[in-house]
Amino acid sequence: MPAKKPAYELFYWPGIPGRGEFVRLAFEDAGVPYDDVARRPAREGGGAAAVQRLLESTGTFLTPLGPPVLRHGRVLVAHTAAILQWLAPRIGVVPRSEESRLRAHQIQLTVTDLLAEVHDTHHPIAVSLYYEDQRKEAARRSAIFVRERIPMFLRYFDRALASNRAGRGRWLVGPGASYPDLSLFQVVAGLRYAFPAAMARHERKFPRLAALHDAVAARPRIAAYLASERRLPFNEHGIFRHYPELAAL
Repeated sequence: MPAKKPAYELFYWPGIPGRGEFVRLAFEDAGVPYDDVARRPAREGGGAAAVQRLLESTGTFLTPLGPPVLRHGRVLVAHTAAILQWLAPRIGVVPRSEESRLRAHQIQLTVTDLLAEVHDTHHPIAVSLYYEDQRKEAARRSAIFVRERIPMFLRYFDRALASNRAGRGRWLVGPGASYPDLSLFQVVAGLRYAFPAAMARHERKFPRLAALHDAVAARPRIAAYLASERRLPFNEHGIFRHYPELAAL
């Protein structure tokens, strides 16, 4: 008897963690099967062509501008924060209360803001231009980002941890781990990869964030995922990129 196809289909560009990784982490922590469609061979309907077909399709729902996109039966949801807002209560990675769900969504939207700024450190002029075509502008943008914006965002997340009394300074929403914690783990890991010198300076002021990163990494299902081939490494095609001239800032 053939294996049952996972009910959840994730569409994201193959080969890069990118914004799709935040959705993968939620599935992995919950232990819920999902089909990472573009990572299938092209002969099995996968690859970048699968994402492109979805983006060019028309139907009842609004066609997404770009991935990540989650499909579950007739439901089609795009944008990382919107996907997680819809998905998390269904797979048990956020408390059920409305207050908790709103808090989680607010934090995730702030993660979205941060990711946009990280992206602009290596593409400050245009996405259509290679990094090599905008090195000077990228260096200037990155210098301001590591000096002003990284500590601002870290301070916000640290305050969020401190304000969650149920989590006792360990978790962002409620008494246990939820999807914003998984996302913040990815943010800390990504910033360490892209801007190791800056993170070494700034992280000393926010030990709670380092502790959260380590606590998420130690969760059994996440630890197994990180050790597996399913976990895509950071690389110079995604959001978090390591360029020596920027990493030294």
